[in-house]
Amino acid sequence: MNSIDPIGLFDSGIGGTSIWKEVHALLPNENTIYLADSKNAPYGLKSKEEIIFLSEKNTEILLEQNCKLIVVACNTATTNAIKELRVKYKVPFIGIEPAIKPAALQSKTQTIGILATKGTLNSALFHENVAKHPDVKIVEQIGHGLVQLIENDAIASEEMNELLKSYLLPMVEKNIDYLVLGCSHYPYLIPQIKKIIPSKIKIIDSGEAVAKQTKKILEERDLLNVSNSAPTSLFYTNSTTDVLKKILDPIDTISYKNF
Repeated sequence: MNSIDPIGLFDSGIGGTSIWKEVHALLPNENTIYLADSKNAPYGLKSKEEIIFLSEKNTEILLEQNCKLIVVACNTATTNAIKELRVKYKVPFIGIEPAIKPAALQSKTQTIGILATKGTLNSALFHENVAKHPDVKIVEQIGHGLVQLIENDAIASEEMNELLKSYLLPMVEKNIDYLVLGCSHYPYLIPQIKKIIPSKIKIIDSGEAVAKQTKKILEERDLLNVSNSAPTSLFYTNSTTDVLKKILDPIDTISYKNF
């Protein structure tokens, strides 16, 4: 691996672009390659075996592009497949998990809400993390249909608003003071979420933490890109590029390819 090699990121679609934005902001000199497996979204409804298979396929595509580090920019893929990926491949992996720990440690009501996919909430890794905070009540909610609407450019739709109300208002009634977004797609819903829940409830996602960990691992392995050449950002998708381009606008230094 060389320091000028790109950072690879993959997700079950466009959601992990929320992670890419954090990584790109913290590490603007790094070349990046993002893979959106939108054709197979959402991963949250698939079996563990399917998620591992797709995660390995995505990893191998990124390794063919000489990626020096891979960010699994998908909560479901992280919680179901990252252990297997780390065993099978030599490249360092950075995962993304629901930010239970900071929410649990800071909660005043000792009650936090987790909005995530079925695949994440049912995973062994998620339950291991929940078990570390026995004194905190954790209100879990599967975000049925949210990923599909985001992938279909329906973030601002009435259907999205009604779904969010049905998921969030019962959490509010249970006195949560932190809402953890357990899917990399969900940060794009924050404007709507803020209109539904009281302002005193803090919203947490994992993007910034993932970016900091990425920088830390690159520093430890002396892989930070220190060249003076302009960085490149390449986005692969097996679906239309329209939604990707819209969600990344006005970033005009990105190139797009289908795979």
